[in-house]
Amino acid sequence: MLETDTKVLQRLYFIKRRYDGKSVEEACRSVGVAKPVGYEWQKRWNDDGYDGLIPLYAGGRPSKLSDQQKERLELLLGGKNAWTTDEVRLLISNEFGVEYTLKQVRVISKKFGMK
Repeated sequence: MLETDTKVLQRLYFIKRRYDGKSVEEACRSVGVAKPVGYEWQKRWNDDGYDGLIPLYAGGRPSKLSDQQKERLELLLGGKNAWTTDEVRLLISNEFGVEYTLKQVRVISKKFGMK
């Protein structure tokens, strides 16, 4: 099986380093996390094995736009070749009554394959 979830992969690297004889501190340093995180991952591995390394959260705040609104936005954006971030932000505000930061507008645009 090839692991594609980068969060699980990072945790598996931590566990491998522990099995290789590295201390929790060394294993944490090698994967870039704090010691308390490493101890939590170790406990979850010992309690539940691989399943214990799967993140327990969906990740991030829920979107302000529904899936249906995102589909509509993607269609609206497809009707024009070049959009600025400000234009996309204004479109979202006018069309859906939702305010986003410019950074979040860039994240949304990127998910649609825009540059």
